Amino acid sequence: MRARYTAHVVGDIEFLKYSYAEEKREEINWDYLVKWIERSEFLGLEISNPQIGEDEAELELIAHYREQGKQRDLLHEISQFRKQDGRWVFFDAKAPTITTVRRDSPKIGRNDPCPCGSGKKFKKCHGAVV
Repeated sequence: MRARYTAHVVGDIEFLKYSYAEEKREEINWDYLVKWIERSEFLGLEISNPQIGEDEAELELIAHYREQGKQRDLLHEISQFRKQDGRWVFFDAKAPTITTVRRDSPKIGRNDPCPCGSGKKFKKCHGAVV
């Protein structure tokens, strides 16, 4: 995956073509990809949750980039790889599952009393930025 990210950074389209599963190469709009890479500045890569099997692998990927000098953006996906002719190739990607976090108790506001019982406002006690 890092090699594919690096290929995006340096604009190595031939490596990107080589790193796709053969049956997926025809599905890619290569002209659009080249133009997107030329307009983009890549700012970093995060990889997590790797699940690697004998012939298949899946990992979560977050690529940070800026397109045409605009605000930072990110590409967040679950990338799927498989072995083809003895090497790992990119096969597909799916959207990550986003979970909603629900609080068990009310949110503590900055001006609410600190729950530690100090008598201070939360922002002056445990909510203070150090």
